[in-house]
Amino acid sequence: MIKEKNLRRFTENIFLSIGCPKKDAKLAADVLISADLRGVDSHGTARLIGYVRLFDHGRLNPNPEIKIIHETPSTAVIDGDKGLGLVVAPYAMKVAIKKAKRYGSGWISVQNSNHFGIAGYHSMLALPHDMIGWAMTNAAPLVVPTFAVEKMLGTNPIAVSVPAGNQPPFVADFASTAVAYGKMEILQRKGLSAPIGWVQDANGNPTDDANAVKNGGGLLPLGGDREHGSHKGYGLGAIVDIFSGVLSGANFGPWVPPFATAGFHGVAAEQVGKGTGHFLGAMRIDGFRPKEEFKASMDTWIERFRNAKHIENQPVLIPGDPERELEKERRANGIPLNDKVIEDLQGLGDRFGVKF
Repeated sequence: MIKEKNLRRFTENIFLSIGCPKKDAKLAADVLISADLRGVDSHGTARLIGYVRLFDHGRLNPNPEIKIIHETPSTAVIDGDKGLGLVVAPYAMKVAIKKAKRYGSGWISVQNSNHFGIAGYHSMLALPHDMIGWAMTNAAPLVVPTFAVEKMLGTNPIAVSVPAGNQPPFVADFASTAVAYGKMEILQRKGLSAPIGWVQDANGNPTDDANAVKNGGGLLPLGGDREHGSHKGYGLGAIVDIFSGVLSGANFGPWVPPFATAGFHGVAAEQVGKGTGHFLGAMRIDGFRPKEEFKASMDTWIERFRNAKHIENQPVLIPGDPERELEKERRANGIPLNDKVIEDLQGLGDRFGVKF
């Protein structure tokens, strides 16, 4: 168990060591620590070594000039200048919120960025403004479309955050695949097998090999196979890719550059856009109905679903419930880190002279 404040300070110092300005290093660390606190261990400080590798490979600009390159009153395209997605995405979300305050909603497409951490962090930025927040991103091609053996899409997550009144907010944050690749990395570190339905081998056969993606296989869309609705997961992933990549002018499909982790370092010689793409949005509630009425209705919605008849010893959860419970526990007791993650972080500390 590592105390939150210690892990936060260490993470911030590593970002400072690769040349990030203080405010960017602090923000990037906050995104990663937020993932650790909320139990999304696959996207927390376990990913820190991947961002450093991006820097080592010349694919990350630690001090980017993020700018709007096209806009209308309610929309914009932002160029992230190869910056940390952990910094570029919050910048874009602030632009979306600013536009929503004036025009009711703001929709931002981002090009030339990198991996942005957990999507939920960015969508939740809208909550204090009585807005519904949206965040999605495309990612490295590790996913096979239904009936394919070629990897064409990323895990392409979607997050939607909705404020309530007396109840905590509704926060849905999920990959469009059966599992995020970071969870496969956790299985690899522990030497465990993957459940059938998460991944297929190079010939398109179901497998429980947690290393299958490295060996020519691919992650499966949400649903796993056609009989269980994988075409719907494939459709969700495609929507995210089009909104994040095609709409913004970023790379899309098999051309999205990989996150520099787990041996996936190379960038395709052919590029159809600039960097990784994101799509973020903010919707003002009072653009539809009085916000207090809406929040009261959301409370009713949450309470009714939470009190639905349920199977024994397993109450119905509202999206965001498990993460909130873990955050409460981890703030009090510390953040658990896998031995391999600790080894990676200690290695970064030794390299940059930062005490872990």
